[in-house]
Amino acid sequence: MRSGSIAVRSPSRVLFRGYAKGALAPPPHSLAVMGSHERPGGWKVIRSDYVVETPYLRLRRDHIELPSGEQIEDYFVRESRGFAVIFALTPDERVVLVRQYKHGIGLGVLELPAGSIDEGETPAACARRELAEETGFVGEPAEPIHVRSFVTDPTNSDSRLHLFMVRNARAQGAQALDATEDIVVEFATLSALRRYVTDGTIEVSSHIACIYVMLDHLGRLSPSETRTDGGG
Repeated sequence: MRSGSIAVRSPSRVLFRGYAKGALAPPPHSLAVMGSHERPGGWKVIRSDYVVETPYLRLRRDHIELPSGEQIEDYFVRESRGFAVIFALTPDERVVLVRQYKHGIGLGVLELPAGSIDEGETPAACARRELAEETGFVGEPAEPIHVRSFVTDPTNSDSRLHLFMVRNARAQGAQALDATEDIVVEFATLSALRRYVTDGTIEVSSHIACIYVMLDHLGRLSPSETRTDGGG
């Protein structure tokens, strides 16, 4: 990992007897991990196997023994390299947003540019790539600023969200969209963005958290502060 980058958690490794520490778990048909592994809080993982393993989804099934001795045979954990969310500000302090259809919920949503971290990619590199691919915008300087990271779903996933800020975002090229993406780029002033997260215009919970953190980071969280940008 390059100097100055933040650490990214790789997909979970199986650290049980019979497999080398740090090695990726074998494919689902051969994974049958024996022996227990104790986790914080006294939880023990007796065995694990992968019930789904594709480039887009990796779902692990753990057989758990609780501190009480009770056992749960089917505790499912979605593994992920995590993803980056980008808060990009143009030179006139407008925030770059994307509007697109999300098939999981079956609706179009408005949110910040974001995307999953590829294998071997740092969160910062992911942020640069996703901003360029989804919007055609780049920042100056090009290296995004890491603001903070979040745990997204600690009950059922090991995924982490990495929030980055990009300043002086300017259009530099065409979008490079995936087959499932049809993205319209929109813009909002800081005051409009604050209104979007309170009136439901932006509904994605992780993006609402990122926006509140960024408004606070910029000192623009209160209405009196955000009003100074023109009220757009």
